[in-house]
Amino acid sequence: MTKLSKYNLIPPLWQNHNNLYDPIINDLHNEFGSDCFTIQSTNIGSLVLWIKKDRLLNIIKFLRNVPGQYLMLYDLHGIDERLRSKRNNLPNADFCVFYHLLSIERNKDIIIKVAIFEEDLRLPTITNIFINANWYERETWEMFGIVFDGHPHLTRILMPQTWKGHPLRKDYPARATESDPFVLTKKQEDLEMDALTIKPEEWGMKRRNDNEDFMFLNMGPNHPSVHGAFRIFLQLNGEEIVDCIPDIGYHHRGVEKMGERQSWHSYIPYTDRVEYLGGCINEMPYILAVEKLAGITVPERVNVIRIMLSELFRINSHLLCISTFIQDVGAMTPVFLAFTDRQKIYDIIEAITGARMHPAWFRIGGLANDLPKGWELLLKNFLEWIPKRIKQYSLVALKNKILINRSQGIAVYNKEEALSWGTTGTGLRATGLDFDVRKWRPYSGYEYFDFEIPIGSGISDAYTRIILKIEEIWQSLSILDQCLKNMPQGPFKADHPLTTPPPKEQTLQHIETLVTHFLHVSWGPVMPDNESFQMIEATKGINSYYLISDGGTMSYRTRIRTPSFPHLQQIPSVIRGSIISDLIVYLGSIDFVMSDVDR
Repeated sequence: MTKLSKYNLIPPLWQNHNNLYDPIINDLHNEFGSDCFTIQSTNIGSLVLWIKKDRLLNIIKFLRNVPGQYLMLYDLHGIDERLRSKRNNLPNADFCVFYHLLSIERNKDIIIKVAIFEEDLRLPTITNIFINANWYERETWEMFGIVFDGHPHLTRILMPQTWKGHPLRKDYPARATESDPFVLTKKQEDLEMDALTIKPEEWGMKRRNDNEDFMFLNMGPNHPSVHGAFRIFLQLNGEEIVDCIPDIGYHHRGVEKMGERQSWHSYIPYTDRVEYLGGCINEMPYILAVEKLAGITVPERVNVIRIMLSELFRINSHLLCISTFIQDVGAMTPVFLAFTDRQKIYDIIEAITGARMHPAWFRIGGLANDLPKGWELLLKNFLEWIPKRIKQYSLVALKNKILINRSQGIAVYNKEEALSWGTTGTGLRATGLDFDVRKWRPYSGYEYFDFEIPIGSGISDAYTRIILKIEEIWQSLSILDQCLKNMPQGPFKADHPLTTPPPKEQTLQHIETLVTHFLHVSWGPVMPDNESFQMIEATKGINSYYLISDGGTMSYRTRIRTPSFPHLQQIPSVIRGSIISDLIVYLGSIDFVMSDVDR
């Protein structure tokens, strides 16, 4: 391992926000002409191009098939541009839709933006190019009112079917106090309940075949095996699943809308709760994206502490996934053992941060506090305790023949299918691809740690996905051991005017400190106008924040791309032809929570 005190804080070349020499620019010029796009300069770290609406499908198809293909539609969503004041050198637009594509071979992203206007809020669907665009286009339509012509089923996905309006438009209220009082009459309740009824014909499902009627069954939204408020509408021929419809949105809280009314600092606690098992891991992409906007470089000690807290939460989340998977398959004891171990991790987290599940402890430019005295002993004791427990889980449960026979070969898909659905995390790595953001696109100093990326043999099935979680725990323990032995000295926050407020005791000595402290506490920091983006390897796959600053104290647009959203969209393609009990095993192996899906 490279000694942690020798940090090179110059960003790698792929993070150069101008990307003026990306070879894909020449490819696009040669194919479509020199006027086919304009380049937007941002702090995103990827090439951002604005194109005309009539060229969208051709350019998306070209990028999908060009050598070094952009095989994954990583994200797709909208921006209401109407109130954005800092739009220098950007094309005119009332709204825009952005398409974030990812190339594994190039290890690069490209973001395509299309400007549209209020009088014609329509775009062609790209579901025939990227199959996973289905849910993203549905969400963009319901949040902004942008119609995608040719979409197979353009209906609401996160909001109730009876909802009025498009919540992420700038003219839509951000607070309940700005709306009329809510009243639920008996008539309205009946309408809401009727709207929850799924009509199979509307989804292309037949009620019978030539010989017999199909049975339709609601699994959830309240069922222990769906791991949250999640419903799957099943079309059954006996026990066989002919087709199914994942139904989400029961946990939607409007977290992206909240980002438009919270200061950059006060939004941090919301990030913990997007995926409530990940804790500080979910703070990381938001904090790093804000620091890109501010131009903040944090001290070495901050980077290592952030990694240490992230890996503690990764182990904690993986233990829950593994033990509840075993419980779903039919064994009870491991879940109680795992919760004992998870409490030991929470004890360390509480000693360091003062909280357990949702510390909200990372800060813009640093941390809330330095490490407390005695943290080394707590971590050392845990690192001595947990290995024998992990071996016990593996020996007693994961090497049990009944569990192996029940999960091997269940819910199988390959690398191409995983990429087409936007699958990340162990679901993708089980196919044999070692794509882990910590290695491929290091952040917060992960490049200075020695660890491996566990992968599968080429086919992702339920058993392999869980085994990789165990292997990743071992790698996280190795990272924690390196943090313990190589913790740098130094400050726990950056010396920068846009970071956390200055020390209170200094405010009576320096007028600049007093003013800065007052502004931070009353308004919050003012971020330069720009756009930034950060993806990280979260507990369940890749999580990212796309932030737009209009030069104010709050985000103009906060887009959260979570891993669980595409993972649930993939369910029907994987489980058709299986039986109901296989679906239970599959759901346990996905490792999702509904707050991560619904936001």
